[in-house]
Amino acid sequence: MYRLLPDIYQKDVFSIDYEALKNAGIKVILFDLDNTLARIDENKPSQNLKNLMDHIRALSLIPLIISNQSKNKIAPFKDGLLVSSAFLSFKPLKFKYKKIMRQYKVKPSQVAAVGDSLFTDIFGANRLGITSVLVDSMGSVVLLKKLPRFFENRIIGHYTRRGVFERGVYYE
Repeated sequence: MYRLLPDIYQKDVFSIDYEALKNAGIKVILFDLDNTLARIDENKPSQNLKNLMDHIRALSLIPLIISNQSKNKIAPFKDGLLVSSAFLSFKPLKFKYKKIMRQYKVKPSQVAAVGDSLFTDIFGANRLGITSVLVDSMGSVVLLKKLPRFFENRIIGHYTRRGVFERGVYYE
């Protein structure tokens, strides 16, 4: 069950200390799209998000989008943020993560994955030894994700009772 526990927990992608990630040896940052970089109903990146990606690149970090969404859904963000992307990633399966690591010639210890879901983003990263960063979801959950969110909330309750994780108590 601790494979679902994030290494870092922050309010949103803007609250993450990217310089600390760089100092920890991170070279590539994988971002989930839906409810992590943008709400599900958004179809293009905000100016704040563009500025964030510029800041990340200025630190010599490589930002990428890794999503279970289709190429068409990701394209406006990929193009607008000037980042590479991996679509239809089938997170938490390992193959897209491994493909990205081979392509950028990095080890799991040099990669961080940022997302809002314990079952896809955090579990996918943790099972490969990638630094996992959980952020609060930006928007409402679509019907298809309501059942997984129910179980996520149960797991978070379990972690809270044991004093290892609590929603809204952020850490690095």
